[in-house]
Amino acid sequence: MSAAPTGDPHPEADAAPADVVVGLVAAPGAPAELADELAADLTGALRERHPDVTWDLRVVEDGLVRPPADDAEIVTAARDRLLAEEWDLAVVVTDLPLSVDRRTVVAHASPVHGVAVLSLPALGAVARRRRALQTTVGLVRTLLGDDTDGEGDPAALRRRVRELATDPADTAEGVRFTARVLTGNLRLLVGMVRANRPWRLTIQLSRALTAAVAAGVFALVTADIWRLADRFGWLRLAVVGLGSVVAICATLVVGAELWERARSRRVRKQVALFNLATTATVVIGVLTLYAALFLLALGGSLLLVPAGLFAEGLGHPARIGDYLELAWLTSSLATVGGALGAGLESDEAVREAAYTHRPDAAG
Repeated sequence: MSAAPTGDPHPEADAAPADVVVGLVAAPGAPAELADELAADLTGALRERHPDVTWDLRVVEDGLVRPPADDAEIVTAARDRLLAEEWDLAVVVTDLPLSVDRRTVVAHASPVHGVAVLSLPALGAVARRRRALQTTVGLVRTLLGDDTDGEGDPAALRRRVRELATDPADTAEGVRFTARVLTGNLRLLVGMVRANRPWRLTIQLSRALTAAVAAGVFALVTADIWRLADRFGWLRLAVVGLGSVVAICATLVVGAELWERARSRRVRKQVALFNLATTATVVIGVLTLYAALFLLALGGSLLLVPAGLFAEGLGHPARIGDYLELAWLTSSLATVGGALGAGLESDEAVREAAYTHRPDAAG
């Protein structure tokens, strides 16, 4: 990736074409042979679709994983190779079958990792090279955050490609560098997070969800919790709610080692985008859980806590605001319970839930 001149307010108009480095990683044997045949055609197709950047395709023969292995293991291994080789994107051609919900698929793409996997067996025996080219071009579009099947805004897609290819100045450090990556690649980042479907995060973590519901039910039927919610006030309730969200987010990110560290200056932007997308995915997922728990707690308090009994526990007549406070505290405590449950999830389960791989069905 080449850096854009920092003094030019319109680098897209005057700067030399930036590089997008794509690693084409193929397993030994038939996948490697197909990758060699595919390289020139793929480079030409990408240049034709996105002439604003220079496409640098690098073919590497590497099995990456030892079978049997699923797509998540392949993506993780390819991500490690991507960072080691300092690529922008990686496409893996494997001879292993891929499936989602027992359904055979041709390929998976994980925009947040910048990695796609193409299954050679699913391509069939007829017109394999043509189908591989079409599928790989589609996978690259997905990695770029273009999920509209060619019906989106071409100008927006060109901007995302330029954002991927252009590095912020390396002189900035820490928070300043991350801020530049965020502001300069906002559309790309939004596409990565949206493709990751963050609202589905906690639904897929059964232990975290079970612990959250159990903690919420316990809080809802405990008179001491009623009185605490009444005495806390809105500011303290907000602090408790924020603390519960931070707790489960930290548990997921730190516990499952979702945070990456840059191995060299060249991959700093790649790692920063990954960490930003990961953090945004987890935060949005947890906030979705919190909102759902709040609505469930509010509905449960109105249905399960009689007004007379509630008023007796509070020491004053129960109003709608009291029910809202109880639902707020209950959802916060339930979220803390979810954090405890998240700590019991395996790292593989958390990564699988945090990173959605989009399948293309075999034809």
